[in-house]
Amino acid sequence: MSYRLVIDARESGTSTGRYIDKLVEYLHKLEPAFDTVVLSKPDRINYLKSVAPDFKIVASPYKEFTFAEQLGFARQLYKLRADLVHFNAPQQPLLYFGRSVTTVHDLTTARFNNPVKNWAIYKTKQLVYKAVVFLVARKAKKIIAISKYVKNDLASFAKINTSKISVIYEAADKITEPPEKMPRLNSLNFLMYVGRPAPHKNLKRLVEALEILIQTRPDLKLVLAGKNDANYQKIQKFVEKKSLTSQVIFTGFVSEGQLRWLYENCRAYVFPSLSEGFGLPALEAMAHGAPVVSSSATCLPEIYGSAALYFDPLEVSDIAAKIGQVLDSPNLRNQLVASGQAQVAKYSWDKTAGQTLEIYKNILR
Repeated sequence: MSYRLVIDARESGTSTGRYIDKLVEYLHKLEPAFDTVVLSKPDRINYLKSVAPDFKIVASPYKEFTFAEQLGFARQLYKLRADLVHFNAPQQPLLYFGRSVTTVHDLTTARFNNPVKNWAIYKTKQLVYKAVVFLVARKAKKIIAISKYVKNDLASFAKINTSKISVIYEAADKITEPPEKMPRLNSLNFLMYVGRPAPHKNLKRLVEALEILIQTRPDLKLVLAGKNDANYQKIQKFVEKKSLTSQVIFTGFVSEGQLRWLYENCRAYVFPSLSEGFGLPALEAMAHGAPVVSSSATCLPEIYGSAALYFDPLEVSDIAAKIGQVLDSPNLRNQLVASGQAQVAKYSWDKTAGQTLEIYKNILR
């Protein structure tokens, strides 16, 4: 008997969607004995076909947190007659009652506000999200958490037994694109951060730490890489208020080649986040030989082990002090680079896909 597996890949191409993109790609390599259907936003169909040509890729234009997701997406799933659906996030049709697995990346949406969104609308969505997580935790046959921290956090939040949750780590691949030099940054001493600028990413305190560091290192720069949006514009105004516009460089969106060059040429990768489910960017930085200075919050010590130097993300002076240690000690820098390479090797997308496939098989037996 051939079972039909449906994978919800509507988040393909986003930062969270990196997980589902890699899972589909590496699961395809394992040649699972399922009739596998991957549901994708229309603009990602060609990409998914390129990495998983033997899977059936089907358009699914239903946006999260909409009535279309609750009704249209549920209708699509029932029509597909899936034996098992793997949802990439708790955002899913509550009226779908077939067998399912759900991956939970973190509970950040439940814990932090977004100041650039309409307050009333965001609070409503936040309440809906909390309710959805609570219900999905009961409805799913199995929950996949991407760290032990998320497993315990979810079990406590949703009041479910930890035995229902399996931890399957993500991984960090080296970028295959050749490094693309960024001329205006060449020959500069710079720290870097890449990613979203949401409030829980704690970038204001990182800017304040830079303010301390440049008192004795006036040539030091901070590079913030990521698509310019309303939250980054708030950080830009904060930088202007601090009179640090010549020290903080906003690159906007960077290509894979540019990102590789940044990782390979920064003095340190700094990750000041207050809340993460896995912390993939700093692991990617390690893969490219960057020493990592990281927040000690949530899952980060679990994922990075002894390969990062940790600071209290709420203490600006501690952030500055730990960055300063790395800048001032070649031996510490070299130690972190070597430890980072060893830490990255502990994770692989092959392992992620293999462990996920075993969950599918156990449910369908």
